[in-house]
Amino acid sequence: QAQLVESGGGLVQTGDSLRLSCAGAGRISNVVAVAWFRQAPGKEREFVAGIGWRAGSTWYSDSVRGRFTISRENGNDMVYLQMRSLKTEDTAVYYCGADVGRRNTLVIDPSGYDYWGQGTPVTVSS
Repeated sequence: QAQLVESGGGLVQTGDSLRLSCAGAGRISNVVAVAWFRQAPGKEREFVAGIGWRAGSTWYSDSVRGRFTISRENGNDMVYLQMRSLKTEDTAVYYCGADVGRRNTLVIDPSGYDYWGQGTPVTVSS
């Protein structure tokens, strides 16, 4: 089974920047969208940002819009999440997921994603 692999997480301070990488989406057939989600301790997995695989449309949660940027590297299978002006509330494990369109769900719905990585932790200290 195809797998996604995240990297780039770490410990940073408030206001810092970090770039997360997700490898593997280009090797999955029929990808509709790739998205980043995050999960903080004791909380549910929440949508952060997504990118449409064909047209490159992007979507962001209200909490990160203007600070985070999702992008993909054409001709490759990399998806990035550039995070700026990090806040303590951004602390979480970040996961990338690939949606192959089986369930016709909204891009923000994690139940629609069939492929996930193992996650990369991001800790923002004050």
